[in-house]
Amino acid sequence: MKVSRGDVVLVPIAFVSGQGTKVRPAVVIQDDSLNARLNSTIVAIITSTNVRVQTEPTQLFVDVSSLDGRRTGLLHNSTVKGEHIDTIDQRDAVRKIGTFSPALFQRLEACIKAALRFA
Repeated sequence: MKVSRGDVVLVPIAFVSGQGTKVRPAVVIQDDSLNARLNSTIVAIITSTNVRVQTEPTQLFVDVSSLDGRRTGLLHNSTVKGEHIDTIDQRDAVRKIGTFSPALFQRLEACIKAALRFA
């Protein structure tokens, strides 16, 4: 499946220990010109653990009761971890469940910049 920037997809993500994987939602952050010509893409991992989102500038809270939140296809309030990005094979995307609005994606870009210390 070819993916587009802003798509929310379900993907198998390896545990940090390297032993096993878990299917998690993630948002595609790679530019579409690269998505079109490469088999891989870059994603930011989404979790339902929202403990640090209020204090971490690298994390974005997604409220599923909001219009933008509903468009993501997420079932629960979630956090996008700008400090947890991964490269995946696009063929490993199980399915697309939603998409980020331009406004929500712009907020995510700020979180990713904070994680990478870009101005």
